[in-house]
Amino acid sequence: MPPRKPANKGGNKNSSRGLTVRVKSARGRKISSTKWLSRQLNDPYVTAAQKQGYRSRAAFKLTEIDDKFRFLKKTSRVVDLGCAPGGWLQVALERCPKGQVVGIDLTEIEPVQGATILVGDVREPGSLEEVRGYLDNGQADVVISDMAAASIGHSATDHVRVMALIEIALDFAEEVLTEGGAFAAKVLLGGTENQLLVRLKRNFKTVKHVKPPASRADSSEQYLVATGFRGRREA
Repeated sequence: MPPRKPANKGGNKNSSRGLTVRVKSARGRKISSTKWLSRQLNDPYVTAAQKQGYRSRAAFKLTEIDDKFRFLKKTSRVVDLGCAPGGWLQVALERCPKGQVVGIDLTEIEPVQGATILVGDVREPGSLEEVRGYLDNGQADVVISDMAAASIGHSATDHVRVMALIEIALDFAEEVLTEGGAFAAKVLLGGTENQLLVRLKRNFKTVKHVKPPASRADSSEQYLVATGFRGRREA
C-alpha cells in the first residue's frame, strides 16, 4: 500500500496534538540550530515519517510526485542517485515490489532490505558503471535523483552546482533507460537551463516542473519530471 500522507486534523496543523511545540534557546546552541529544531518538531511530515517508518520526510516528496505522474510500476527497475538517508529507496521498494532498486551515495547508509546500495561518487564514471553492473540487463526503467550540492549561500553558484549534478544524472539516465522510461531530479528555483530543457524535450515525450506539497514552502527546490523516454537523439 502507498504510504499515508500526514493527516491535518483540527487545531494547529503543526502538531498531531493541535499544539505548536516551542523550543527554548539553550546556552551554547546557535539560533539557527534552535530554529531548525523547532521546525522539525512542528513539521507534520517529520512526524508522519517517524510514525510510518520512513528515514526522512523526503519520502513523501517522491510519493506525491509519483502520485501525480505514475512512473513507478510494480516491475520497474529503479536507480536512486544520491540515495541517503534512504527514504526514496523505501518508497521505490513499496511501489515496485516485483522490480529492482539500486541506490548510490557518497555517504554509507544503513541497509534497506530489498535494495542494493553502493557507496560512490556519481561524478566518477567508474561509480556509475558499477551501478549499471547491478542492473538487470544493464538497464533501468526509472532514474531518480534528490542530489543537491552543499550550499555556499550564493544563489547563482549554488544553481550552477546543482545543474552540474542534474546533467550527470541525465547523462546516466539516457544511457540506461528503456524506451518509455522516466527521469526525476531536484532542481532549484531559477529555472532549468534552456539547453538542458531542449535536450529533455527532444528525448522525452513529457517534461514538467513540480513542487510537491511535502517540499517546504520556503525552500527553493522543485523537481523536474521527464517521462516517455524516446532514446538519446542528436540535435
